[in-house]
Amino acid sequence: MHVPPRTAGSPARPLSGPGRRLGRRSLAALAATALATPLLLTAAASPAAADPSAAAKASAPGAAKAAASKEGDRLAKKLVRRTGAKGAMKHLKALQAIARHSDGHRAAGSKGHELSAKYAGTLLKAAGYEVTYQNFDFIYRETLAEKMTVTSPDERDVPVKLMTYTKSTPEGGTEAAVAPAPEDEDGSSGCTADDYASGDFDGRIALIQRGGCTFAEKQKAAAEAGAVAAVIYNNTDGELNGTLGDPAAGVIPTGGISKEDGDALAAEAGSGEVTANVELREFQEERSTPNVIAETPGGDENRVAMFGAHLDSVSEGPGINDNASGSAGILETALQFAAAGGTRTGGGHGHEGNKVRFALWTAEEVGLQGAEHYVSELSDAERDKIALYLNFDMIASPNYGLFVYDGDDSDGEGSGPGPEGSAQLESDIVDFIESRGEEARGADFDGRSDYGPFIEAGIAAGGSKTGAEGIKSAEEQELWGGEAGAAYDGCYHQKCDDLGNINKKAFDLNIKVIANAVGHYSRDVGDLP
Repeated sequence: MHVPPRTAGSPARPLSGPGRRLGRRSLAALAATALATPLLLTAAASPAAADPSAAAKASAPGAAKAAASKEGDRLAKKLVRRTGAKGAMKHLKALQAIARHSDGHRAAGSKGHELSAKYAGTLLKAAGYEVTYQNFDFIYRETLAEKMTVTSPDERDVPVKLMTYTKSTPEGGTEAAVAPAPEDEDGSSGCTADDYASGDFDGRIALIQRGGCTFAEKQKAAAEAGAVAAVIYNNTDGELNGTLGDPAAGVIPTGGISKEDGDALAAEAGSGEVTANVELREFQEERSTPNVIAETPGGDENRVAMFGAHLDSVSEGPGINDNASGSAGILETALQFAAAGGTRTGGGHGHEGNKVRFALWTAEEVGLQGAEHYVSELSDAERDKIALYLNFDMIASPNYGLFVYDGDDSDGEGSGPGPEGSAQLESDIVDFIESRGEEARGADFDGRSDYGPFIEAGIAAGGSKTGAEGIKSAEEQELWGGEAGAAYDGCYHQKCDDLGNINKKAFDLNIKVIANAVGHYSRDVGDLP
C-alpha cells in the first residue's frame, strides 16, 4: 500500500515534531496564498477596510479561529514532549499485574476487566475528569476447547481458532468428511444456499473461504445445507480469528484456520475423501460490564473531540498489546493533558476550547459491543456534537507496521472511505508520523475495531495501529525493519501477549500520535463537519 495522498484543498496545519518536510500540502498552501493575494489587495479598498471598527468585527471570527489553532499547536507540542512510552509503561505493568491475579486475563465481564476499569477510572477522576461507568448486560464467553485433527487419509493437527459465540461440539468433538464450498465468480464462498447446491454437505464439515459476507452468514448457510460444523479459512496470510457477533447467531460449531491450511485441505478434499475431527466448545453466561467514559468538565459541548481504545482482553491471555497498549496510550495522554492545563477551556480571543472525551471500551473482543452500546444510546443531537472519533487498537506490536486508517479510500481496499472529515484525520496523522522521520501505510476500515459504530453513525473517524495476525511483507521490512514473512504480532490472542510482547519504539511513536491529536483537536477541529 502507498502513503495516502493528502486531501485536496485541505488547510495546512503545522504539526509538532522535528524535521518536518515541505510536502504536497505545504506546497498547496503556498499556492493558495499566492492566488489569494490579489483578492486581499482588492479587499483592502473596500468600505469595511476603510472602517476600522467594521474591519475588527468582520475579522473577529477569523481571529478567534486563528487563536484556537495557535493554542492547539502550542498544546500539542507540549503534550508530545511530555507523553510517551516511558510514562505509559506503568499502566501496562498495572494491567499485567491485574491479569496475573485474575485467572490470567482481563476479558469483559471478568474480575480482571472490572479491576482494569476501576484502575483507569480512579486515575482519570483524580485528574479532574468527569468519569462515568456505563454498564450493560452481554453474554460473557470463555474458550473451553479448540482443536482440529485431520484423521484420514493422513493424521495431522490443524491449528484452529474458535469463533466467539459459536455453538459447541460435544466433548471429544465431531468427526465427519470435509466438504469444500465452491468459490463464486465474485470471489466469495459459502454465503448463500446456491453456494452449496453443487455438492453434498449433509452431515459434513463445510470448508469455506473467508470473504463476501459475515462469518455468521457463512455458518448459517452451511447449516441450512446440512453441515454439522463450519471451518472458515483466511483469504490473506495469517491465522483467522473471528466472532459470530451474537450468541443467537450461532447455529453450528464454527472455527477459523489459516489460508495455508485451508488451501491445502481444499486441494486434498478435492481429490479424495478427507475426514476430520473438530472440537470447539465455549462457555457462555450473561454478565454486566462497563465502558469507562471520561470527559473534560468544561469545553464547548457542541464540539466534542473523542478518543478511544478497548480495555478488555480475550480470555486466552492478559492482552497487553491487544489492547492494554492502546488503553495505556489513551490513559497516559489524558493524564498529561490534564496536567498540562488542557482541561481549561479558554483558547484565547474569547474562543472556548472543545470538550474532550476519552473512552475505554469493554467487550470489543466479542463484537465491538461496548462501542456499539455507547453509540446506540446517543440521541441524534448528541451524535451531531461529536466532531471526530480516533481509535487506537494494538499500537505496540513486536514486529510492527505503522498503519493509519484510510479515511479517503485512496488505497481502494475493501470498505471504502470513512464519513466526511475522515480524510482530514488520516492526513493529519500521516503528517505527524512523517514529521518524526517515519513512513506510514494505509489501513482499511475493515470493521474489526471500535471505530465501526462511529462510522455507521456518520461520525468522522480515524486512528493508527501496528498490526495483528497479518504477515509483514518484504517491502514493509524495508520501511520499518523487523521480520518479513512473520506476523506483526505472533502472540495475538494468546497467553504470551504480555509485557514481553511490546515494541517500545512503536509504542512511543503511537502514544505521541495520540498526544498530538488530543492537543490539536481539543482546541481546533479545523474544517471537520
